[in-house]
Amino acid sequence: MRCPSFSWKESMMMRKPPAPRLAPGPERDRVAAELKAKYEAGATIRALAKETDRSYAGVHRLLADAGAHFRARGGVMRRGALTASPDSGKGTQTVREH
Repeated sequence: MRCPSFSWKESMMMRKPPAPRLAPGPERDRVAAELKAKYEAGATIRALAKETDRSYAGVHRLLADAGAHFRARGGVMRRGALTASPDSGKGTQTVREH
């Protein structure tokens, strides 16, 4: 969202510069290992991308190169989530019991 008191050019100049591109080598391996540790501790790829000023794809690539095991998309299902009942007709849903 743009601040109304600044021109577009001024607001672009106030942004942080993007993270430097990492060439293959020990520095890239170190950054990838740090991201992997944070991801496996529960951080999301989007949060890591924002924290490191990298793109989602860039963080995903670093995690893949580091051998991270990716979580399924969508997060944790809540208890009592609605699911389609296998014996019911189309369009009806029942509450799943745990």
